Amino acid sequence: MAEHVPIAPSPSEIFHRAVEEGERRLDQSTLELVATSFIAGFTIVFALVALGIVHALVEPRFGDVAKVAGALAFAVGIVFLVVGRAELFNENFFDPAAKAVDQSDSWMLSSLIRLWAITLVLNLGGGVLLAVVFSVDGVLPSGSASALSEVAKELVHRGTVTTFASAIAGGALVSLLSYLLQGVNSVNGRIAVAYVVGFLLALGPFDHVIVTTLHVVFGMLFGAEIGYGALITTAAVVTAGNLVGGLGLVTFTHVAQVRGARQSDG
Repeated sequence: MAEHVPIAPSPSEIFHRAVEEGERRLDQSTLELVATSFIAGFTIVFALVALGIVHALVEPRFGDVAKVAGALAFAVGIVFLVVGRAELFNENFFDPAAKAVDQSDSWMLSSLIRLWAITLVLNLGGGVLLAVVFSVDGVLPSGSASALSEVAKELVHRGTVTTFASAIAGGALVSLLSYLLQGVNSVNGRIAVAYVVGFLLALGPFDHVIVTTLHVVFGMLFGAEIGYGALITTAAVVTAGNLVGGLGLVTFTHVAQVRGARQSDG
């Protein structure tokens, strides 16, 4: 007898799964939300450190191939986030928004704002704390600090339009991750999707407010000439772009897709 192969879920089924996951995320206690958001912040730091170490090792011999190698290393951190069910800002756009849309009597704005605000702040808090640990002299291999600093300087010296456009792409990509995770039926599938999205995010590199801000923080800790004004401006522009890409391009369009399918069925 042939082995049964699970059929890929329909958009409506993906939406139903997202509603259930969104309810779980919105119903977290404050303590649980703070903890999972903090965990996601320092997990991203491990991803950035992996990128910096691999880039520093590969670049002297293979040049630009180091960017690909660094992206491959960074993606492992996104797998950690997904497997550990940590709460990452922007990745948690689609599921909670699906729950809010499905809730006929309320848009649940206060619950959504609570989730996203706490996630953003604690992601950064956890990330900055571990970045300070890694900035201690001798913790990272030789060359890693320089690699991370160079990327940080590139990030803050781009134009506002470029940063905003990159953040739209990054926001769409990370929000797409949460949608795609509802479309796979196994742990291995979730790992594969998370790894591919993490690789593409770092390969661009496309801006994600937590990743980008922590990258800039690393640069400042390692002596790059970056002021707090540049840090705040970069974080604000990237956040705005992530909202446009994550909510506008991905979340709302997939919601519209499901509503259109329901009208067709009706």
